[in-house]
Amino acid sequence: MNLLNKLIVTTLPAIPKPIVRKFASKYIAGEKLSDAVRVVKELNTKGIMATLDVLGEAITTKEEAIVARNEILELFPTIQKEKLDSNVSIKLTQLGLALDKYFCLDNVRMIVAKAKEMNNFVRIDMEDSPTTDDTIWVYRQIRKEFKNSGIVLQAYMRRTENDADELIKEGLGHFRLCKGIYVEPAEIAFKGHDEVNQNFIQVMKKMFEKKAYVGIATHDDALVDAAYRIIQSMKLQKQEYEFQMLLGVKDDLRSKIVRDGHRMRVYVPFGEHWYRYSIRRFKENPQMAGYVLKALFN
Repeated sequence: MNLLNKLIVTTLPAIPKPIVRKFASKYIAGEKLSDAVRVVKELNTKGIMATLDVLGEAITTKEEAIVARNEILELFPTIQKEKLDSNVSIKLTQLGLALDKYFCLDNVRMIVAKAKEMNNFVRIDMEDSPTTDDTIWVYRQIRKEFKNSGIVLQAYMRRTENDADELIKEGLGHFRLCKGIYVEPAEIAFKGHDEVNQNFIQVMKKMFEKKAYVGIATHDDALVDAAYRIIQSMKLQKQEYEFQMLLGVKDDLRSKIVRDGHRMRVYVPFGEHWYRYSIRRFKENPQMAGYVLKALFN
């Protein structure tokens, strides 16, 4: 990381929100559902699918969770009405996981039931390690009633290969596989770039060998190339996988994957809680923090 950019990242909270908001627009659709609809329509015209995410996580009251649940429920009729090629992603801490996992389960059940009613799909995001067991538990409970749901697994977690094995054995093999972004201790997470990539490839290959559906979520050229090789060697059909990327990240790579004939889904976050999400994106991509500094002087 460039030392100047690293310094900027640590001082981002002191930067005026209007400046952060200007550059955050690369990563978020906007604050309103109408903003997200506009962005998804633009993606769809390019042959790209989407997954909508109402920003917000780690709520502290059940009332906040109910508000978030109701916002998410609004997405499905809007997707249908606007004829969007999009599903929905949810974070369980936004729906009360840390307060009461049974309360959270009830919220998720309502969301997935609504998605089923409207012929849609829900992806359960994975968050930091203290939530992993409960997130997988919620997914297992939901899949007892509904098939239109999947889960995210993170390649930097040492447990991920075993989690994938167990879920596949239970017939629950519908994954988004990503590297993972939360700071975790070395005893439970791979720390080096190469070992994370190696585990990503190993887990991805095993998922495909066991006939799981995989959303290959990466912006790493090396992992895209590895996925291409596996897809070709295993003669996978397009409906057996898709690539996934974040809004505003490596658009050139995204376009190349689409041109090469693979399906692509873009994660489209929106909502009033844009600031926390944006700060995290800047920390992951410090070069963007440098652009913020330039804006301050301009």
